[in-house]
Amino acid sequence: MLTRAAIDRVVSAALEEDAPWGDLTSETLIPADATARAELVAREIGVFSGAEVFRAAFTLTDPTIAVAVRVADGAEFVPGEVLAVVTGPARAVLTAERIGLNFVQRMSGIATLTSRYVAAVAHTGARIVDTRKTTPGLRAIERQAVRDGGGHNHRFSLSDAVMAKDNHLAVLAASGLPLTQALESAIARLPHTTHVEVEVDRLDQIDAVLAAGVDTIMLDNFSLDDLRAGVEKIAGSAIVEASGGVTLDTVRAIAETGVDVISVGALTHSAPALDLGLDIRIHTS
Repeated sequence: MLTRAAIDRVVSAALEEDAPWGDLTSETLIPADATARAELVAREIGVFSGAEVFRAAFTLTDPTIAVAVRVADGAEFVPGEVLAVVTGPARAVLTAERIGLNFVQRMSGIATLTSRYVAAVAHTGARIVDTRKTTPGLRAIERQAVRDGGGHNHRFSLSDAVMAKDNHLAVLAASGLPLTQALESAIARLPHTTHVEVEVDRLDQIDAVLAAGVDTIMLDNFSLDDLRAGVEKIAGSAIVEASGGVTLDTVRAIAETGVDVISVGALTHSAPALDLGLDIRIHTS
């Protein structure tokens, strides 16, 4: 969840990085008593995300700045639409401008891309989810943007669930234990509330994993025919997740194989920032 503490931590770090000893330009050129009114304006179609992060960029710079957000997170917008209005001391508004824009452009870009994936599979029962392929330190805000785009979140961190991938299975195989027995032994040591997911990359691995009683089986880089066969073999005994090679061109066909979840790393690692602008007018006495 994107908490206030998480927002303040991320935004404060960004502001410190951008103006470690103040904004030399604004403090030199802009009168101390000047005020500003700035409009956040859309330059292209998109889905909005990042209202509270955008607001924090300004209020953490100067608590007297007022930020009026005109659209809700998750709302669609069109070019020319005013998404938010910022008013306050001109120096502080100018100091926070780039950080506020960086966050809202990034988050709205992720939300917009996610919404396109969600729309592509809307006629199926498949759920679009993100991955841990996020920008270090920005996972909480990027995953909020996925939710604002209509998607869902996978496990947040390594601490949240057991997820055995190919490298984990290779280590298990080296122990000499059959895969089913190794997984059962591991599951027996877990609290009953812990979710267990196992990745397979071949159809012939499914039976051994299924026999261990795992909660989710990830079919990694399967062909469409093999995805259909995997769904049929698992037959509702576990959640079926498809991963690998997922693009806007392929996601519809993947969803139509009957999988329950489609994980898409591109939602966070490849989403382009949206073109949003901050049009500022300075007023001096």
